[in-house]
Amino acid sequence: MAERVREELAALAAIFCGPDEWEVLSHSETDGTVFRIRTKAEGLTDADVPLELVFHLPVSYPSCLPGVSVNCEHLTRAQCVTVKEKLLERAENLGSEPMVHELVLWIQQNLRHILNQPETGRGSETCALAASTAVDDGLWVTLLHLDHMRAKTKYVKTVEKWASDLRLTGRLMFMGKIILILLQGDRSNIKEYLILQKTSKVDVDSSGKKCREKMISVLVETKVQTEHKRFLAFEVKEYSSLDELQKEFETAGLKKLFSEFVLGLVK
Repeated sequence: MAERVREELAALAAIFCGPDEWEVLSHSETDGTVFRIRTKAEGLTDADVPLELVFHLPVSYPSCLPGVSVNCEHLTRAQCVTVKEKLLERAENLGSEPMVHELVLWIQQNLRHILNQPETGRGSETCALAASTAVDDGLWVTLLHLDHMRAKTKYVKTVEKWASDLRLTGRLMFMGKIILILLQGDRSNIKEYLILQKTSKVDVDSSGKKCREKMISVLVETKVQTEHKRFLAFEVKEYSSLDELQKEFETAGLKKLFSEFVLGLVK
């Protein structure tokens, strides 16, 4: 981790030192650092709105932009998407310098203005239009491997909701003990999905207590190629044999991906 990034994290921990204001969710030398900041900002009714901001600092940050996820029970999903987009627009104007505190201050000062804009409330429609008219170069495919699902019914519904909210298509695939999630869509939305997957209490532990997903691995992330099928929806499917699973990948034009990353999971 670069020294100035280490200094930024230390400063953020000192600034957001109140109860539940700051939490480091994950850190690794390959994936970077993910942390949560809980703060408040003035909403449309003059009352403070609680915001949960999850930032992902890749190892190349601040040379590249941070990932951002916005959650708030007082805002609609479309409004959260709009706030996220405005934060990323602001980040693009700040240059290659540590910027998280600046972004938090900016949203504290500008949330009401953002929510008051005419396009707020049509965010999901606008984003859906943008996604439908995007060139193929904007599409990515990511394959994830889950170790297990204890609370399967709830877990599956949560994954379906995230995929729908983020306009991602693909498959949630079960074959014996193998659990795979194949996502296709805008790369920034896939990254936000990963933040949700790693930071939300989506499963339960062996004692039945809600817990975060700690045993997920990204097998591959790549641009959609011309031979890849464009998925029209996100579907949950179960396969009775490895041959069935392989056929699914081959039909989607992902034969090479299957042989390189899925076969090795079979014990």
